[in-house]
Amino acid sequence: MHGKLMTISRFITEEGRKFPQATGEFSDLLEDLALAAKVVSYQVNKAGLLDIIGHAEYENVHGERQQKLDVIAHEAFIKMLDHGGHLAAMASEESEEIIPIPDQHKIGNYIINFDPLDGSSNIDANISVGTIFSVHRKISAGERGTEADCMQPGNKQVAAGYVVYGSSTMLVYTTGHGVHGFTLDPAVGEFLLSHPYMKIPERGKIYSCNEGNYTYWTEGTQKYIDFIKSDNPDLKHPYSSRYVGSLVADIHRTLLYGGIFLYPADRKDPKKPFGKLRLLYEAAPIAWLIEQAGGLSCDGFGSGILDLVPTSLHQRVPLIVGSREDVIEYRDFIRKYDRK
Repeated sequence: MHGKLMTISRFITEEGRKFPQATGEFSDLLEDLALAAKVVSYQVNKAGLLDIIGHAEYENVHGERQQKLDVIAHEAFIKMLDHGGHLAAMASEESEEIIPIPDQHKIGNYIINFDPLDGSSNIDANISVGTIFSVHRKISAGERGTEADCMQPGNKQVAAGYVVYGSSTMLVYTTGHGVHGFTLDPAVGEFLLSHPYMKIPERGKIYSCNEGNYTYWTEGTQKYIDFIKSDNPDLKHPYSSRYVGSLVADIHRTLLYGGIFLYPADRKDPKKPFGKLRLLYEAAPIAWLIEQAGGLSCDGFGSGILDLVPTSLHQRVPLIVGSREDVIEYRDFIRKYDRK
């Protein structure tokens, strides 16, 4: 079947047939995720028409005022996923503790970590926002999932991806066998395969970071940014700056066009010495997806994101991710200037 006529449900089913030992539980979970994404997409698209734009009346675990759509997306994903019998527990960026599966529902063999609406501070400006998710197998001995199940390193993921709610809604995910993108066709209400086997270019010409934090960065990161902006003869061209400030939007562009995304640690800023992005809900799933597309990731301290063992549900880390050659070049600057 032609890619653009392949629904995500059929694609997931056909992929599952490649593994005769599969029970179908994992495939059903992915279909539930797609359904949740449709629900949130609908809410995001009508946000300008209803009284759901703006702040809710309470703060999340990070002390950030929750957007009303944050709350709607958080609850939508829980309601779509908690009763399917595929999960043992959930963890959300919007919740301080893990989210148990209600007693009346069957317990499954997987856990999911998710950021229900990343970039929500941009909602009022009608800028693209997104959802990020990460799936692991349950590893604890008991029937129900535990915090340990949710706090596994990125190299143990069995699925990861994001949904970008932009001019069109697109779901991009990997199960470790390539990266595939599906675009929601509102006429039929289905995600259709639009970007099979996505590959990030080996090198790009775009860098994406919040240069307002430049003064807080290490010398290595500052030198790297200065270098790619310059007319240095070692570069074919100076890089262009593109920064939305919505992680999913910036990552989606980086995946399609190549280049590098950076949210390094602000080592000179005591408020953010270990970065801003959350390991479980943002950095690990994004890093695995980009690496599955042929790119690279690192944390700016010399470690790979996927090898980091989480120490808390809401641990923050730096994230540098993008085209392979660009990330390698960034690491060279870190090794030269920051390891003295």
